[in-house]
Amino acid sequence: MSDNKGCSRRNFFKIAGALGAGPILFPANQAAEAQPEPGSPTPVRIPVRAFGRTGVKVSCLGLGGIFDITTNQLLLKQALRWGVTYWDTAESYVGGKSERGIGQFLKKYPQTRKEIFLVSKSTRYDPEGLSQYLAQSLQRTNTNYIDLYFLHGINSPSLLGKEARAWAERAKSQGKIKFIGFSAHSNMEDMLLAASKLGWIDGAMIRYDFRLMRSEKMRRAVDACSKAGIGLTAMKTQGKGSVAVDSEAELELASRFVKRGFTDAQARLKAVWEDPNIASICSQMANMTILMSNVAAALDRTKLTSEDRKLMDAFALETSGGYCAGCTSICEPAIGQAAPVGDIMRFLMYYNSYGEVEHARNCFAAIPIEVREKLETIDYSGAERLCPQKIKIAELVMRAVKTLG
Repeated sequence: MSDNKGCSRRNFFKIAGALGAGPILFPANQAAEAQPEPGSPTPVRIPVRAFGRTGVKVSCLGLGGIFDITTNQLLLKQALRWGVTYWDTAESYVGGKSERGIGQFLKKYPQTRKEIFLVSKSTRYDPEGLSQYLAQSLQRTNTNYIDLYFLHGINSPSLLGKEARAWAERAKSQGKIKFIGFSAHSNMEDMLLAASKLGWIDGAMIRYDFRLMRSEKMRRAVDACSKAGIGLTAMKTQGKGSVAVDSEAELELASRFVKRGFTDAQARLKAVWEDPNIASICSQMANMTILMSNVAAALDRTKLTSEDRKLMDAFALETSGGYCAGCTSICEPAIGQAAPVGDIMRFLMYYNSYGEVEHARNCFAAIPIEVREKLETIDYSGAERLCPQKIKIAELVMRAVKTLG
C-alpha cells in the first residue's frame, strides 16, 4: 500500500467516522462527477497496487459484484469516490443484474469509464462461447471493452490451452479486452503454478485467506505467479467455512482486535494485504456499511503482530474441519463418481457462513439433476480419509441435499 499516504492507527476511527459522515457521502441527486469545492479537503482515496506486468495500477480493494447492482447505484458512486475502482462482475451474476447495473451507471456517467478497472467473466470456455458471452457482457455493461476477462471458476490447467490463448489474442487485437486470465475456487495452487509457465496469462483471481496463506504450496504458487508478472486478486478472504462456527478462538480474536482499533473481519483483510504479491482483494460489498468498513481497513496502516497471527493460526486449526481448502484434486477422484464436492462445500459456505440463502440454493440447483439424484448414494469414505482438513464430507453433502435441494 505504498502508493498512498494512508493514515496512522490513531486516525483509524477518525477516518471510519468521516467515511460515514454526511458531507463525504454523495447526495442522491449528485453524480460521481462532482468535484470538491476549492479549499475543501481532498477526498479519501484508498491505496493502489501494480497489477502484475500489465503496467496498470488497481485499487487494493475491489468491489465484488454478486448482487443486484441495478438497485445500488449510490453504492457505485461512493465506491468510486473513495477510490474503489476495481469492479468485478460476471455474465452469470444475479441473472445479469450485476452487469446491467454497471452498464446503467456507465450510461449515466460515461466519463467515469476511464477510472474503472472493469473485470468480467465467462462460464463457457470454448471460443464460440467466450465470444458470445463477451459480446453479451459488453452490451450489458454499456462499454466497448473489458479491462480483464476471466475464464470463470476453472479447476484444470487443461482449459488454458492453445484455443483459449488464440481466442484471447484475437479479442485483444480487436480491442474488446485488454487482459486475460482466470478465476479458481479449487485446485488454486495447481492452477497458479501452471499459469506461471504459460507466458500469456495476465491475471488470476483465487480464494486466498489467512488459512490458505499458511500452506507452503500456496506460497510457492503465489510467488511463481508474481515472478511471472501475473496480477493476483484475492477473493473469499474472510476464510469462512461450510459450517458456521462459534469457537472460543474466534471470540478471543474479536476481542483482541477490537481493543487494537479494528474488527476481526478487518484483520482478515489486513492479513491478505500484507502479502505484497496480492494486487487487490475482491470483496462483495452490497451495502454501504461493508463498503465503509473495508475502506477504513484499507486506509489503516496498523500491522498485524506475531501474536495476532498466532491467534489466527490457532483459530484456523481449531475450525479446520469445517473449512474446505479447495483441494478437489484429492477428494473428488477418490469418490470415483461425478460429485462436485468442492462446489457443494462452497455452496454450504454461502448458506451457513455468508447467509446467502437464495444464492446458495440457485448454485446447488445448477448442478445437473442426474448428479444431484446420486449424491445420497455415493460412498465418501475414501475422500474423507484423504481430506487434509478432515472434513466430514458425507455428513455435509447430506446436509446440502436437505437444506439446498
